[in-house]
Amino acid sequence: MAGFSFAEGDWRAGIFGQFKACGVQQMAYVPDAGHASLIKACHADDAIDCTVLTTEEEGVALLAGAELGGQRGVMLMQSSGVGNCVNMFSLLASCRFPFVTLVTMRGEWAEFNPWQVPMGQATQDTFKRFGFIVYRADTGDDAAGMTGSALRLAYDSNCAVAVLLSQRLIGAKTF
Repeated sequence: MAGFSFAEGDWRAGIFGQFKACGVQQMAYVPDAGHASLIKACHADDAIDCTVLTTEEEGVALLAGAELGGQRGVMLMQSSGVGNCVNMFSLLASCRFPFVTLVTMRGEWAEFNPWQVPMGQATQDTFKRFGFIVYRADTGDDAAGMTGSALRLAYDSNCAVAVLLSQRLIGAKTF
């Protein structure tokens, strides 16, 4: 991968390795500091097409289209964006497209912003109500292994999987 290298100890390198091992060709995202190095790595890789979204629900449709075109994709978002996707999740439930999202969590451990708490607390239940399989990563080792498992499960079984990257893992923001 020309032009980017992860900082030593950055657990996101393991996630990127899983993207490569599972043949991810499309990555959709809303910019987020918790995903920043992963986003940069994907942009630096000529085999991954990256699409910045104006709102998260666009990513659901984009990745359904990628699947129809024979490409594997993944979406990166923050927990505050999950509520924006609710109507589009019906596409996944009705058509059984494989779908994987990695979600950086807010509104939990050491949160400073009260606006992040409601959706952060509702994220896991929201995914489950729409039939997603939900994994939660609290360590860097969990994140890579769960991402690989999520990608294989979604692509092999045509299901939706969310990997929640805990706020403790990504680090609490202090603005």
